[in-house]
Order: sequence, then C-alpha cells, then structure tokens
Amino acid sequence: MSKLGILGRSGVPRSNEGMRLIFSAVIGVMLGYLFGISFPTVYITKLHFPSSIISYIEDRNSGITTQTLLNHAWTFANSKKRNSSESNSDEIPKIYVPTNPKGAESLAPGIVVPETDLYLRRLWGEPSEDLTSQPRYLVTFTVGYPQKANIDAAVKKFSENFTIMLFHYDDRTTEWDEFEWSKKAIHVSVRKQTKWWFAKRFLHPDIVARYDYIFIWDEDLDVQHFNAEAYIELVRKHGLEISQPGLEPDKGLTWQMTKRLGDQEVHKVTEERPGWCTDPYLPPCAAFVEIMATVFSRDAWRCVWHMIQNDLVHGWGLDFSLRKCVEPAHEKIGVVDSQWIVHQVVPSLGNQGMAENGRAPWEGVRARCRKEWGMFQTRLADAENAYYLQKGIIPPNSTA
Repeated sequence: MSKLGILGRSGVPRSNEGMRLIFSAVIGVMLGYLFGISFPTVYITKLHFPSSIISYIEDRNSGITTQTLLNHAWTFANSKKRNSSESNSDEIPKIYVPTNPKGAESLAPGIVVPETDLYLRRLWGEPSEDLTSQPRYLVTFTVGYPQKANIDAAVKKFSENFTIMLFHYDDRTTEWDEFEWSKKAIHVSVRKQTKWWFAKRFLHPDIVARYDYIFIWDEDLDVQHFNAEAYIELVRKHGLEISQPGLEPDKGLTWQMTKRLGDQEVHKVTEERPGWCTDPYLPPCAAFVEIMATVFSRDAWRCVWHMIQNDLVHGWGLDFSLRKCVEPAHEKIGVVDSQWIVHQVVPSLGNQGMAENGRAPWEGVRARCRKEWGMFQTRLADAENAYYLQKGIIPPNSTA
C-alpha cells in the first residue's frame, strides 16, 4: 500500500512538470519564428567573401575557426542586403549583356577581357609592374633541335620589340636554354606537328591581338641579309598586309613572284611561265607569297586563321588563297626585296614522317602535302558555291 501511495502522490507533480515543458517548447518555437522572420533572407550562394577570408583559405594555420569565417561572411552579406533594401525595394535584375562575347552574357562588361597576350609575367610583386616592355611584334619558328645554330642566328636578327615563340616538333625544349634568349622565349612542344597545326591552336587572333605583325617562319632560312625592324618599316611604307622577304634567286626558288629583285624595295606583281597566270593580278603572278616565311598584319591574320583547316596541317594551297583576306589583294600582298633571305631547303620535317610500303618517311609527308592541297581547293570551292547559291547567285566557274 505504501508503494501505491507514493505512486499516487507523485503522479500529479510529474504531470504538471510535463505540461510546463510542452508550454515552454511551444513558446520557444513561436519566439524563434518571430525572431527569425525579423531578419532579411540571405542565400549562401550569394555570399561574397572579402579578401580577408580568401587569405584565411590560403593559410589554414591562421587559427581562424570555421565559425568565425562564416560569421564574417554572414555579417558582410547582411550588410549588403540592408544597403540594397534601403536603396531599392525591388529585386536587383540579373545581368545580361548580349553584346558580350558568346558565353559571357551574364558578366558585367567591365570585367570581361576578350583578348589576351603572350607577355610573360612574374609570380610575385605588383601586377602593374610586371612588364618592363611590351613587344609590338611576334615571330614564331617551328623547330627541331638539330637546327639550333640556324635559329640562334635568325633570332638575333629580331630586336627586343619582338616576342620569340618556338614550336618544337621533336619534343626537345630544355636543351635550348644554352641560348640566353631562349630563357625569355615561349616554348610549345608537341611531337611531329607542323607549323600550321601549331598556328591554328596557339595563335588564335584574340591571343596575338597585341601584335601589329605576326611572322610565321620555317626553321631553314638564312637571314644574313635580313633586318626585322627595317622590314617592318618597308611593310608599313608600302601598305603590305601579307608579305614575305625576297628569296635569293639561286636556291630554293619555286615561284617567280617570290624571287628577289635587286633594283627595288618591294614588288607586288611579276611575270610567270607562259600559261601559269590566267589574270595578271591573280596568283601566282600577283596577290601571292609562299608559306615558308609569311608575315601577316593583325587584321589579315584574323581572317587567315579562320581559313586554316584543322586537319590540313601542311597548309599547301593556303598561299594561293591568302588574297581572300585583303582587298585589293594585288596591292596589299607583296615581296620585300631589299630585306631578303635564302631558303636552305632542309627536309627536317619530312624526316618526321613514317616509312610505309617501301617509301621513305619524306615521301609519305610529300604525298600528304599534295593531297591536302587538292582537299583544300575542293573545300574552298564548295564553300563559296554554297554561299552564292544561298544568296540566289549563280556561282562563278572557279575560286580563281
């Protein structure tokens, strides 16, 4: 009985205690709700982390706790929200700028950087103090290490006003550091690739937009009688958008147009073999330079780059179509005679081919070159015919 009495007496206090707990919980929830809705909503995805927080992320030994980090971020976000609410009660519209580059429409124009450069920068110090000079011209050579002496001589013909860029097709780059200039040059290495393969992938017009002229040269050129600064002066003087130095007549000469004339600064037209030119103002009698030592203005290169095909890596046939990118072509394409070079005709890239079916490596490379020429001509003709037909115009008989 005593046990029953104890249970009976303790039942009432415990019931009262339970009611108090339930009542307290309900009041707590209500107060929490009212307290919570009195603060503006802040989305974690819209937090902007100040530089002090970025410093913490980079230094995990700083001793700052995660809670402190988040408190700082929440305080910053709430402050931004309050300031925004005071100035504009409506929701801030999303950024959309259709004139921005494709894919960047959601960015404010002031942060968009559509072009870049090849200037080398430091890993320390003030970014604004990185560049002691900003070269105005770019020269590229597609090279193999055995031609190092020739390239060393060529590079010395280009002043500090030129960025030097080497495309390595033999995967040997560190050996070039025996030359002091190589330590400041840009090196791109991919085995067994041609200069037009490299140019298409690493010389996008938006990457080289800072350069007035772009030299895209072979490795087997003797430059004893060439001066790059003097060449640029003549190109500007004669209004050449696409050009090359004259070739010394006795070696490596294929076309009369690129033959050096000793009695003038520049020539833009020539006479070829009988029957080779259907029009005196069309290639190969005019509006024509070869692809071994071509020099492009910034604007001309922007057009030519788009004409280079991804799979036609040797570029054969491109020289006959460069005229598509300047107008009038017979006035803006020419050969600089007073700054001339010698084509040494070193079949170095041909040796990068593969011996197949009893043919030497260079034979397979040469066969590929000829095949690409025909493919390029067909593609260009088909593209132009399709364009004219779309416009309701009868296509011309050829692209010549």
